[in-house]
Amino acid sequence: MDKDIYKDYLKDLIVILKEYALEAKSKKDNSIDKKSGEFNSGYLMGFHRIFSLMQQQAEGFQIPFKELGLDDIDPNNDFI
Repeated sequence: MDKDIYKDYLKDLIVILKEYALEAKSKKDNSIDKKSGEFNSGYLMGFHRIFSLMQQQAEGFQIPFKELGLDDIDPNNDFI
């Protein structure tokens, strides 16, 4: 099997996860009541953890963030 398929899969998955995370951020920012706000905040925190872990792993494997599409994300600013 072509090794690039794994890279393409991962890059595509990151694009989709970013879309989901930005949607979660929007929902959190626009929550209309306390209960939904707390849920949306917790959901967004999950994306913070995912992207933090992905960036840590990329650093550990010495993969530039740009190669994976992680260069335009700062979990500590974008997903809190």
